[in-house]
Amino acid sequence: MARLEEILSRIDNSEMEIDELAGQVQEATELLRKCRQILLTTEKNVQEALASLDGEADA
Repeated sequence: MARLEEILSRIDNSEMEIDELAGQVQEATELLRKCRQILLTTEKNVQEALASLDGEADA
């Protein structure tokens, strides 16, 4: 997240050349994919844990 914030800040402040911008956008896209995967995995784990707790409560 910190790296994404850094990239966005540099883009907002126009601190890079167009060639660098293309690379930074690609890096940001890859970081966002990784973050999304982490969030999806975490959501799945939380849902499984809650389902497990619901199963215990029903017993």
